[in-house]
Amino acid sequence: MIKKMKRLNLILAAAFVLLLSSCTRKSTLPPDADVLHANEDALTQVIIYDVFTPPVASRIYGYTNLASYEAMRYADPKLASITAQLRDFEKMPEPQKGKSYNYVLAATKAFFTVAHKVTFSIDTLKRYEDKVYGEYKDALPDSTYTNSMQLGEQIGNTVLKRAMKDDYPQTRGKPKYLGSNSPGKWRPTPPDYMDGVEYCWGDMHPLLVESSKILMPPPPPPYSEDTTSAFFKQAKQVYDTNKHLTKEQETIARYWDDNPFVVMHNGHMMFADKKITPGGHWIGITTIACRQSKASATKTAQAYALTSIALFESFITCWEVKYTYAYVRPVTVINEKVDHNWLPLLQTPPFPEYTAGHSTISAASAVVLTHEFGDNYAFHDTSDLKYIGLQRDFKSFIKASDETAMSRFYGGIHYLNSSLLGAKQGKQVGELIWQKLKLNN
Repeated sequence: MIKKMKRLNLILAAAFVLLLSSCTRKSTLPPDADVLHANEDALTQVIIYDVFTPPVASRIYGYTNLASYEAMRYADPKLASITAQLRDFEKMPEPQKGKSYNYVLAATKAFFTVAHKVTFSIDTLKRYEDKVYGEYKDALPDSTYTNSMQLGEQIGNTVLKRAMKDDYPQTRGKPKYLGSNSPGKWRPTPPDYMDGVEYCWGDMHPLLVESSKILMPPPPPPYSEDTTSAFFKQAKQVYDTNKHLTKEQETIARYWDDNPFVVMHNGHMMFADKKITPGGHWIGITTIACRQSKASATKTAQAYALTSIALFESFITCWEVKYTYAYVRPVTVINEKVDHNWLPLLQTPPFPEYTAGHSTISAASAVVLTHEFGDNYAFHDTSDLKYIGLQRDFKSFIKASDETAMSRFYGGIHYLNSSLLGAKQGKQVGELIWQKLKLNN
């Protein structure tokens, strides 16, 4: 009897140690949503370092966040697949019955499986990943860890199959786009006269919308040297406004600049100033909204996916407009017809003017975020704080996107008409995305 009691005590003690060890191991993991936010930040830093253009950055966010969502959604049986509702995606791999998974780990593995193929600085990502994977390996049973990593990798690779046929790889050898000297047409702008960025982006295969030509705005005012014409007046309006900016208008322009590669000149010296892209700014706003609302990991993954789809689709539709009209920038018109020495407050980005890209993608993002988090969702935006030292408060996502549209006009790089029509198209794209997707939440 005594031997049996001793044996029972040993079994109970061993079970208690295992239970205590299990609890201790689980407590070492950070909150689920925090891991997804950290993944996003790691990717954004690489996008900045690798100097991806705004359209290309939207593609990176698009595929990585879709992969993350498709793994994370299995944590909530009610959530529907998003890729199943998009164009040209294969059916996503599913968890196997009877096997245990950690879906945050699976989402992380899916996210970075894609990121490795669509970015350059893979070693930087791997250093971050090794730390994350190490934490999960120490905290999870071996089978759960292995199952989760395998599922994530399978989902990531399935998403990559779509990325390989979206027309991006097929256009990497394209010749330079140098515009035209024809009146009213875009040509490279000062100070660096760079060739046009991603002139084939309108040919990219959209994720959801039927065509890059959907929701096309009306043509811009036709070129005219008549000082009473709509064309000349819009250029003069840019010039006059930019010469007499208020302090608040200048702050707004600089806050939303989000030019990922500004070449600074100081005499004979040149250096580059790197910042987040316009899409990166809205990914940052998504992070803030998720943290502020204490969103779950599944809600967080969905918010990132929806914002990324909005960015992807709105860049494609906007770039179709840009290179269809190849419209001249204000600095070109003003230098030739008004003031030879004038330069705008912001450095003009290297692509045609009509319509304003930042206006378009901001409005599309604001619409899906409004649907996701609600109208009049006030937030304190610190997305740009560590890049330019500025932060701002907004009463809603739409208010923020409306300010973005005006910022391009204040900055002297867009006509007011282009900024406003870009925002209109972006809102239409955002609404179309929300109406078409069935999310079951």
